[in-house]
Order: sequence, then structure tokens, then C-alpha cells
Amino acid sequence: MSRRTLFKFRLYVAGEALNSVQALANLRSLCRTQLPDRHEIEIVDVFREPKRALADGILMTPTLVRLAPFPVTRIVGTLSRTPIVLQTLGLEAVAA
Repeated sequence: MSRRTLFKFRLYVAGEALNSVQALANLRSLCRTQLPDRHEIEIVDVFREPKRALADGILMTPTLVRLAPFPVTRIVGTLSRTPIVLQTLGLEAVAA
């Protein structure tokens, strides 16, 4: 994977619920350390946009979707288990 690859993430949250706040903090930390200047994060609050969440197939929060690079990958939870999150999102090679 190129060092210049842009990673695009969409994080579905449930307002200010603790697990949603934790997931956002963990994602931002991960991006800051592993993908500086090579990431975009979009946050979708399912309370404010419930139809969008349903249309996107989001049934639980927090849910992180890696939109780019392809293939699309999803992970549910607070993103607190960094090694597993890195592996699931295909970032372990970038982090090495």
C-alpha cells in the first residue's frame, strides 16, 4: 500500500453515548499516530440521521466503516483493542 494512500472513514455514533465518545477518541488517536495527514473522518449521528443509518445497514453503534482504500471494511465497538483494529482495517502493514 502506498505511503500516500488516503484512508476515508465513516463513524456511526449514537449521540454522546459513552461508547460512541470512546470510539471517536480511539479513532482520532489511531489516525493521528498511524495515518498523519492521510485520513478523513466523517461522523454520522444515528439519532440525527436515522434513515441514513438504516439505508447504510447500520444496526449497532458505534460502527466504523473504512470507505477507502477498497475493499470497504466494517468494525463495531469502541475501537479500544488497537492491534485488532489495525489488523481488521488493514493498517498493520502501514503501522510497521
